[in-house]
Amino acid sequence: MSWRVHGLRQLTPSASLVLVAAAGAWAGVALLARHMGAMPGTMGLGLGAFVAVWALMMAAMMLPSVTPFASLYSRMLRESRGWRLAMFASGYLIVWALAALPAYGLAWLASRLVGGHQAAATALAAVIFAVCGVYQLTPLKDRCLARCRSPLGFVVKLGTFRGRTRDLRVGLYHGGFCLACCWGLMALLVAFGLMNVIAMVVLAAAVLAEKTWAWGPQFGRVLGIAALGLAVAVAFVPGLAPGLHQAANPGQMGGM
Repeated sequence: MSWRVHGLRQLTPSASLVLVAAAGAWAGVALLARHMGAMPGTMGLGLGAFVAVWALMMAAMMLPSVTPFASLYSRMLRESRGWRLAMFASGYLIVWALAALPAYGLAWLASRLVGGHQAAATALAAVIFAVCGVYQLTPLKDRCLARCRSPLGFVVKLGTFRGRTRDLRVGLYHGGFCLACCWGLMALLVAFGLMNVIAMVVLAAAVLAEKTWAWGPQFGRVLGIAALGLAVAVAFVPGLAPGLHQAANPGQMGGM
């Protein structure tokens, strides 16, 4: 039995709490989307508020895919599994929270283009789709995905870390590889709309499939080809990038 099937079917109790945290994050995202509506760009948020919302979104989208790794890692812990796994999850989410900074810059640019510069907005959408598509097909993507899919040796190496901050550093380290693996897919949120709940669910499912499905690497390449197709198609159908061609519409569920 592969570690992926084992991790998904035989989660440790402490690792299961990661899924509980993800479910709570999804509930928070749904509430925010309902109140904020389908707003383009930075959603009218300042940097601090944007980072907080982004961190909540990443907790919802990424924690399910890291749960098999967390389960495997927790089996190596001899004591205080819940507390130590919480430190691991904190380190993991810190990496994704820091990713909010470049995401904010890209969303800020999108905000400036929506409404007044539609041709430029379409060009930005094409670039986002194309960059994601190309990266999905690169060897670097494959190497990072391999670390996320088969981390037994990776976990053993991390188990040699020492010190009180060991679990936090493990989370940071694993989060770095996860970010390197998935940043292209997360960039698509700017094109689809950051509060587009349907897009979030689809991308979260795609990340989970890449990391846990037997055909995950091949599926990742299919996603890359699809993104390249969108890069071409958006020139003819700008509505494929609602986050760059949609006026603010408070009170409606983002993308729903």
